[in-house]
Amino acid sequence: MSSAIPSVVPDDIERQQIEKEIVPDKVSAFKGLGWLDRFLAIWILLAMAIGILLGNFVPSTGPALEKGQFVGVSAPIAVGLLVMMYPILCKVQYETLHLAFKTKQLWIQVGFSIIVNWIVAPFLMLGLSWAFLPDEGGLREGLILVGVARCIAMVLIWTGLAGGDSQYCAILVAINSILQMVLFAPISVLFIKVISDPDSRITPSYSTVATSVAAFLGIPLAAAIVTRLAIRRISPTWYDQTFIKWIAPWSLIGLLYTIIVLFASQGHRVVHQIVSVVRVAAPLIVYFFVIFSLTLWVTHKLGFGYKLATTQSFTAASNNFELAIAVATATYGANSDQALAATVGPLIEVPVLLGLVYVVRWIGNKRQWKA
Repeated sequence: MSSAIPSVVPDDIERQQIEKEIVPDKVSAFKGLGWLDRFLAIWILLAMAIGILLGNFVPSTGPALEKGQFVGVSAPIAVGLLVMMYPILCKVQYETLHLAFKTKQLWIQVGFSIIVNWIVAPFLMLGLSWAFLPDEGGLREGLILVGVARCIAMVLIWTGLAGGDSQYCAILVAINSILQMVLFAPISVLFIKVISDPDSRITPSYSTVATSVAAFLGIPLAAAIVTRLAIRRISPTWYDQTFIKWIAPWSLIGLLYTIIVLFASQGHRVVHQIVSVVRVAAPLIVYFFVIFSLTLWVTHKLGFGYKLATTQSFTAASNNFELAIAVATATYGANSDQALAATVGPLIEVPVLLGLVYVVRWIGNKRQWKA
């Protein structure tokens, strides 16, 4: 019997292969791209630089990018996110996914992920926001929104680049999406209105969260399921060997495009409000490193393999910035401190998590961490 998640529930043949497998030096979701993969860090830095330059030296760029809105997020950013997620979700083995849920190991992994994502990570961000921004209520509230919004998009990219378990990551993304629709609003109100500021205007509705999740996960997920079940049923070989290889580069293209648009739309504010940006960046950097390192250390001590540990760590450290931005903008206004803090989130997350991709690959090789 085969499994949708070999690293969680391998059969005998897969188990023997995994026992011999050591994390390779160049693990990447984009193996077939050659030079694009090898110089990924350079492309991302260039994308950030181009965005900053456009935002500051072409004044019309920012307003133009913000004109079109899709479920509360800039339409160009929304396009980039959808393009980025679709190729990765096309690789998930939906036809055998139900087999994974019959195993105790998977439920243990899911339970661990829920605790880290919905208890440890949000409370860590709450504590850091107060530690670094006790005098800046607006920026603090924006950070809290980022901490409560669990990632359903870019985590697929980071997991793939680091050589994690993409299929297991897709399961966690789906579970976090469901929990997000239920938990985001009450946790945000608890952290901001009850704990932090009883006079706060925070009123995130369930419909806002559900719409965001449905758009940024539902659309690419539905397209991927239809594509896989329709095309692969006709020609499995062509689908696996030709179609997947053809669409794979679009994940990276979507990532670079999204980075350019993000930095271009906010480049002017980043430069002209540099003090606020730096103050928000400090707790974010600490948050990403602490939650990632803590999760990686705990999963290693619990005996998780490299793929599962990496997937858990990036899922814990990534955040749903599109939801945080949408809620902050709708609640406080596009020019508010809350919206600025939510926007700074992905600007810091992208370079930091890219760096962590290289760090975790180095750790995996140095410790000869079995997959």
